[in-house]
Amino acid sequence: MKTLGFYNGRFDELENMTIPMTDRVCWFGDGCFDTTYSRNYIIHNIDEHVDRFFRSAGLIDLKIPYSQEEFKDLLRTLVRHMDTDENFVYFQATRGGYGPRSHTYDPAVPPNIWVVFNPRTVRPIDTKFRLITMPDTRALTCHIKSLNLLPAVLGMQAAQNARCDEVIFHRDGRVTECAHSNVNIIRNNTLITAPTDNLILSGIARRNLLNKCHELGYAVSETPFTVDDLFTADEVVISSSGSFALQAVEIDGRPVGGRAYGMLHDIQQSLLKDYLRETDI
Repeated sequence: MKTLGFYNGRFDELENMTIPMTDRVCWFGDGCFDTTYSRNYIIHNIDEHVDRFFRSAGLIDLKIPYSQEEFKDLLRTLVRHMDTDENFVYFQATRGGYGPRSHTYDPAVPPNIWVVFNPRTVRPIDTKFRLITMPDTRALTCHIKSLNLLPAVLGMQAAQNARCDEVIFHRDGRVTECAHSNVNIIRNNTLITAPTDNLILSGIARRNLLNKCHELGYAVSETPFTVDDLFTADEVVISSSGSFALQAVEIDGRPVGGRAYGMLHDIQQSLLKDYLRETDI
């Protein structure tokens, strides 16, 4: 298959798939999701992504109708239907039940399960990011990988209009995260990253980045930092499932980073080697 869409047991090419208009995602964005990549038909960090998916579902009172192991087996089976071995992997759960529009729901009804596969590769490790900053107007539940992504959509469109790759959100000057990435800084050979409170999503790539720093002997500090800190940092590092640890070179039209390339290069190459090893056959 060139693409794959799965909905409650039925799957086909994405262009052939339909969903009911009464799926609550259409009215409320009522659900959660997760994403990763596959290479050689091996889904990268599948344990961590499925665990976070189930955790997000639990936080919004969704009861996934699979065990975690059953769901991982489903993903592993579906990816084998793809013609391409490198793919973007997306899965979500939306509140179950079909009927008149209502804010309330029956918690006993199982959610609707979606899976999507699209051919896509991770970004080259030497990609240079240009970003803009924007006030964070999202709800105070950013630790849940919710489908309510309107602020992220508007932020990414503003970044695209500015010919940039990402947007960095901040609350009263404190940096939180990007639209679909975590943002970190390096100062004095220390990786500084925002704490995993309710203002950011606990990224799997962020966790991998921190673990890699510990492995290589670099210090890590999980403390808040500000927009001003971005411009004085030795490096600004963007991390996500498709962008392991990429260097930012410009924010709001001003150059940033470029003063700790040796440390960043070590981290990048080691993360890339891990990815290639873990998805090798």
